[in-house]
Amino acid sequence: MKIGIYGGSFNPPHLGHLAAARAAVSALGLDRLVFVPAGLPPHKELPPGSPTPGQRLAMTEIAADQLLLPEVTEVWDVELHRAGRSYTADTLEAAAERWPGAELWLLMGTDMFLTLHQWHEPERILALAGVCAFGRTEADGEAVFAPQREYLSKTYGARMTTISIPGLVDVSSTRMREELAAGAGREFLPEAVYGYILREKLYGTNADLKRLSLEDLRCVSSSMVYAKRLAHIRGCEEEAARLAKRWGADENRMRRAAILHDCTKYLSHEEHLELCGRYGIALDPLEQATDKLLHAKSGAALAKHVFGQEDIYDAILYHTTARAGMSLEEKLLYIADYMEPNRDFPEVEELRRLAYSDLDGAVGMGASLSMQEMVQRGKELHHDTQGAYDFYGKGSKA
Repeated sequence: MKIGIYGGSFNPPHLGHLAAARAAVSALGLDRLVFVPAGLPPHKELPPGSPTPGQRLAMTEIAADQLLLPEVTEVWDVELHRAGRSYTADTLEAAAERWPGAELWLLMGTDMFLTLHQWHEPERILALAGVCAFGRTEADGEAVFAPQREYLSKTYGARMTTISIPGLVDVSSTRMREELAAGAGREFLPEAVYGYILREKLYGTNADLKRLSLEDLRCVSSSMVYAKRLAHIRGCEEEAARLAKRWGADENRMRRAAILHDCTKYLSHEEHLELCGRYGIALDPLEQATDKLLHAKSGAALAKHVFGQEDIYDAILYHTTARAGMSLEEKLLYIADYMEPNRDFPEVEELRRLAYSDLDGAVGMGASLSMQEMVQRGKELHHDTQGAYDFYGKGSKA
């Protein structure tokens, strides 16, 4: 097994880190890429007001998830639990114990590579792992890499490879934090990492979560779900906007509803129940036991009470089950979620046709399909879905 160890303060992790990680996975043929947020770095102090270790860990986990390589990437908190200074030699020793027999590669940028011989116990580092250095600018070519590579090879017998990545984001963490405090810098960050920074009010951002722009709301929502869910959420948003134009609803309102409709999708069962209890959402026995139903309830709670989106509360609350007597916004989100462009099931084209010609008929068809699915899976049907079918699927309209 070939494993890349990519350490750093990740304060915050940015697009340059992700581009370098992708390049290393490809160039080295890594079976596993392990991000290691630094605890107390030996070569520098974390600046005052830095995020907590837990927050840096969370940002690194969010950034790693954006690579969409779940079988390859991992975030390892080994240094965050180590007392005192975190030395790379100790981390590599721990990696060798955790993955006995693995071929380890230490990943680093140009600046770190050029000073590697000055690190704590470089001989132990280079005995435990090969080194993969990546250039952060087009100037980081052979003229920069070759002398150090030759020195390390001759002095320590080091295994090395160097990668130049033209156009790689080249921004210092110091500059990044300064720009964020000034309301800029988002272009250097993965959307979901920026959303986490806004949500946690890091680096002096101090965003008002109840008055976010659509763009910032997308970022915050992205930070709350796994990257694999984003294509669905974005597809749902665009479909909801198109349906709003067709049926005369407020496009901005429908975009906000779609952006937030799955924001609690990946909470634990206990977290769903806690949120519903905190915000006074009554749950029937089936809802209490079913995460697929609970995420609509807890998501509606956050939309209203955390993000100030009271006008889309019901649309999110019923987007999974539907119900009898739905508002226009409820119908549009329910159908957009059901048949957005990434959905693929035998009846989806007919559902899409109905959505733009007979909205109530589309809701009735969606409820009917949900009923069939529950029967096939041997699951209990929620009474609101039965009510939606009775109301829209049998020709009885209010």
